[in-house]
Amino acid sequence: MTVTAGRRPFVRLGITLAVLVAAGGILAAHRATLDSGTDQLAAADREWLVLACFATVATWVCAAVAQQGAVVEQLPKGRLVAAQFAACAANHILPAGAGASLVNLRFLTRCGLSSRRSATALAVKAAVGGIVRCVLGVVLLVASPGAIPLSARIPHVLVLVLVPVVAAAVVPAVMASGRIRRAVGRAVTDVREVHRSRGRACALWGGSVAFALLHAGVVVAVVHALGLALPTSHVVMAYLVASGAAALLPTPGGLGSLDAALAFALTAAGAPGQTAVSAVLGYRLLTGWLPMAPGLLVLGVLARRSAL
Repeated sequence: MTVTAGRRPFVRLGITLAVLVAAGGILAAHRATLDSGTDQLAAADREWLVLACFATVATWVCAAVAQQGAVVEQLPKGRLVAAQFAACAANHILPAGAGASLVNLRFLTRCGLSSRRSATALAVKAAVGGIVRCVLGVVLLVASPGAIPLSARIPHVLVLVLVPVVAAAVVPAVMASGRIRRAVGRAVTDVREVHRSRGRACALWGGSVAFALLHAGVVVAVVHALGLALPTSHVVMAYLVASGAAALLPTPGGLGSLDAALAFALTAAGAPGQTAVSAVLGYRLLTGWLPMAPGLLVLGVLARRSAL
């Protein structure tokens, strides 16, 4: 068992490198499209790009609100928002959300929570975020059936249907283990404690909903900045499909996996290939590349002040 556990990081690293190499190959093969997309982004509407910037900043606040909602204790607000900003930068360095998880885990333990309760709070926040995206996708499909062509909707619908079915089959088997059953029991107790407070529950679920919608809003604003006349529902569904698909691949910040999935989803929604590439570049620039340097600086400051 020790050998298997020791090999896991290398397996994840191998998958990450494979995805990044594949993404690099795709970019090299479509260099002309990438160059044209960059030119379109440079000529985009500045007002819409400013709006996208405000939406990006708001995502960190919403992440802080959701994190506060996942715990009973009152967390320091300023440091909590700063930690989410730093977590965003760390998340683009380590794969599969590990960077954000490590930063938030360290922050919560520094705030006095035990390691177990900190891990539970992160798990609750992640689970709520996944549920929110699935529910938003279902609601959008029901409210606007033409949001995405059927060929692009099928994988997302299958995920939305199969995940609960698989969970219903796997959870009872997992709970058969006494140790895991006790751990799950403690986690359920923590979740109940959080939901006893209406304010905490609203912060957890409301912050998670706002976080997902604001990320989709960044894509919508970038698409409008490029002058692309796509319905908002199409763009939001494209983001939900892409983010769901990218979550299956353990790349840093979704780099490569999210980019390819989002470009494909926007193309399926009716965007020309070059414009879809421009939209992905704009989204990635605002949510990942530009905040990375200041985010790492904030991470260092928080660590130096023993906040992490």
